Amino acid sequence: MRANNVTKAVALALSVAWVAGCSTSGSSTDTSSTGTDGSATQAVNVDSGVSVSYEDVANLQTVFYFDFDKAVVKADGFADLEKHAQYLAANPSAQVVLEGHADERGTREYNMALGERRAKAVSRFLQVNAVSAGQIETVSFGEEKPAMLGHSESSWSKNRRVELKYVAR
Repeated sequence: MRANNVTKAVALALSVAWVAGCSTSGSSTDTSSTGTDGSATQAVNVDSGVSVSYEDVANLQTVFYFDFDKAVVKADGFADLEKHAQYLAANPSAQVVLEGHADERGTREYNMALGERRAKAVSRFLQVNAVSAGQIETVSFGEEKPAMLGHSESSWSKNRRVELKYVAR
């Protein structure tokens, strides 16, 4: 019984801390959470008054790299992914395909699953930032479409990626 009360107290304290952290007076609210696989996600307020045009999006990073055997979106991609999310949220008819890739190490089946987890991690990031799930398609190519041929870390690091591609209409 005592453990249940402690759990409730911790949940209440976390809720109060979360609400207090959300009551900022700035025009943009950042919140972070962790996905079920430990991947970090970050949300921004899309009503921040910042308008992102297609021309702005065309100049953003569209390839996001991952560490070996990981499906965690790296912080260095957050800013560009947030801008992609702002554009997509403001343009509900816009759609993207997220192509997940892996390096050549591991079995074909494992690499297909890893590419899928990576694409889903980017998808979760976009959805946390107000993008509709219907605007996103994920696909995994595993190790089948390397960006760079070779059997070294410099090649492998370029192959562990998700490519974000807007669907032409």
